[in-house]
This record gives sequence, C-alpha cells and structure tokens, in this order.
Amino acid sequence: VQLQASGGGLVQAGGSLRLSCAASGRTFSMFVMGWFRQAPGKEREFVASISRGGSNTNYADSVKGRFTISRDNAKKTLYLQMSSLKPEDTAVYYCAQGTGQTIYSYDYDSWGQGTLVTVSS
Repeated sequence: VQLQASGGGLVQAGGSLRLSCAASGRTFSMFVMGWFRQAPGKEREFVASISRGGSNTNYADSVKGRFTISRDNAKKTLYLQMSSLKPEDTAVYYCAQGTGQTIYSYDYDSWGQGTLVTVSS
C-alpha cells in the first residue's frame, strides 16, 4: 500500500487548509484511517481518525471543533479540513492506515510520507 499526503503549506493564524491522502494498493474501504502530526522536537501525536465507512470519527481535544476528517472510498482518498489554525498546529502531518480505530500510532501499519503545515502568527 502507498499513502501520498498533500495539501500542506504556509498559512496565517486563523486560516484554513485541506490535506489529502491518496491511497493505492490494498482495498481502501477495508481499513480505518487516521491523521497524526509531529511538531519539531516533539513526539508524533494523534489528530483524528475515521472508521471504514466514515460514520465514526474521533478527534484529539486540541483540534476538536476546528478540524474535520472525512474520506471518499470511491476515490480512495482521506481528507483533513483544518480551520481556525493556530501556530501550535505547525507540524508535519501524516496519514495512516490500520485495522483499529485508536489514538495509538502502533495500531496503524501503513504511513504516508507527511506534509508540512506551517501556521504563522
């Protein structure tokens, strides 16, 4: 499986970005998907996850109400709509694929290469 994340960039605080993650290889709809992020000097942290069919989502408290995770199984693509961005959202964002919809990175066995989001104050 290959996961290709895109959509990162430089944005001012309060702005919005939409990240995408295109999947190829194994059947996309059979796996839960998640977004994680890693800021400079910090450990990778959970951002959001979505169930196979898209009906169940989960968010880290730090992004709840600002970020929305979604997926299009026909297009084999995962999305993360980010709004009201803050400087502390600056990080490399990774999409991940797994079998358990958890907040733990070890439950996801395939990872994209990451896309950098920089939020200026």
